[in-house]
Amino acid sequence: MQSCILIRVLPGKAAEVLEAVKKFPGIKSAYFVFGRYDIVAFAEASTYEALSALTTKVNAIPGIKSTESLIEVAEQR
Repeated sequence: MQSCILIRVLPGKAAEVLEAVKKFPGIKSAYFVFGRYDIVAFAEASTYEALSALTTKVNAIPGIKSTESLIEVAEQR
């Protein structure tokens, strides 16, 4: 199961938040972005519950203002 985590950070905290996000097992990649969000992270876990737990841990990083998760529903072939 995969998700995209869109992250808004407090001013001046983007670099340290990005480094903290990248350290979590399950985060496959994370980048600074322009627009409504400051960071986008791509996550993968074996179950919805594991993905939810990972998202909860990411939300607890100091400097994060808010997050929004886009969770994979089905893969189109």
